[in-house]
Amino acid sequence: MYKAKIFVNYKPSVLDPKATVIQQTLTRLGQTNVDSVMVGKYFELVLQGSEAAVNEQVAKLCSEMLANVNMETYRYTLEEVEA
Repeated sequence: MYKAKIFVNYKPSVLDPKATVIQQTLTRLGQTNVDSVMVGKYFELVLQGSEAAVNEQVAKLCSEMLANVNMETYRYTLEEVEA
């Protein structure tokens, strides 16, 4: 079994209004050393199968469902877990 940890974020070329508001609020609160903020989505999936099959399945899930590949990028890690 494998645990997939999936991170989805906007592409650098896409304006992220939530991140902009958070950064502006941090500045107003005196946190002036924050250079950038990134807001995204995080998913954890536990899947059964071989590492190669799980890797292929997670990539397909990300590109077809979890991320809008026109506006977002994704990355993931797999770690083996006990049943």
